[in-house]
Amino acid sequence: MALIRAVRGFEPQIGEDCFIAENCTIVGEVSMGSQCSIWFNAVVRGDVNFIKIGNKVNIQDNAVIHGTFEKSGTTIGNNVSIGHGAMVHGCTVHDNVLIGMGSIIMDNAVIHENSLIAAGAVVLEGTIVESGSLWAGVPAKKIKNVSKEQLEGQINRIANSYIKYSSWFKE
Repeated sequence: MALIRAVRGFEPQIGEDCFIAENCTIVGEVSMGSQCSIWFNAVVRGDVNFIKIGNKVNIQDNAVIHGTFEKSGTTIGNNVSIGHGAMVHGCTVHDNVLIGMGSIIMDNAVIHENSLIAAGAVVLEGTIVESGSLWAGVPAKKIKNVSKEQLEGQINRIANSYIKYSSWFKE
């Protein structure tokens, strides 16, 4: 059974038709929309600040979502995929975004819609990722604009695939 618990008087709020893996952790001031999935060993830790998650968001295995006490909560929009082992910390991620495996998004960074953060990228504190761009590297820098093929073939495909994958565990 997943560890879902209140912290400091805040109880996680989980939307409809969500998949919550048996060994993930969701604590504190967390609100989550519908059709989300929190995968194995992922941690969504709303103990020190809020975490707001939209609809159709997948937080893959070993990812960590957190914030900074009295400074930075975390907001994640709709149709967002957060790759295996990624860390999303005290930042804002808008709609239709793919956060690649093992990447790190730091406090007060803003990832605008239709963007892709490459695997292993480190988006530094306060960085603004413009809409429709692909960022990669350490520290992350803009590589190019996201093509229509990347939007459909990466961002939307992965988000939709995770709805399918999560259905397998609900049977």
